[in-house]
Amino acid sequence: MIRLTRLCTLLFLGAISTQAIAAPIYITNYPSEANAKVFVTKYKSEANCIVYETPYQSENDPGVWFFTKYKSDARARIYYTQYKSEADLVVYFTKYKSEARCRY
Repeated sequence: MIRLTRLCTLLFLGAISTQAIAAPIYITNYPSEANAKVFVTKYKSEANCIVYETPYQSENDPGVWFFTKYKSDARARIYYTQYKSEADLVVYFTKYKSEARCRY
């Protein structure tokens, strides 16, 4: 059941990263209301997703995330975890939009 939930979460986040607009993401303080627990890595080689944070919701590249202030505007809610072992998704934030992508 846990593996199925993680797979569905990863497929969900992968789907939102390839939509026509940047994925509106809301950061929650509660793991129970999150669609995925996210661990941020310092190493690009460890990441499932290389994410570029954009200030514009209209950008449309895979792996481009737009962080919204409002939960109701979000297509996904994430919770940052300090432990890689409990994460559903491992991300690396890049400074370059051309590097952004998600792989599963």
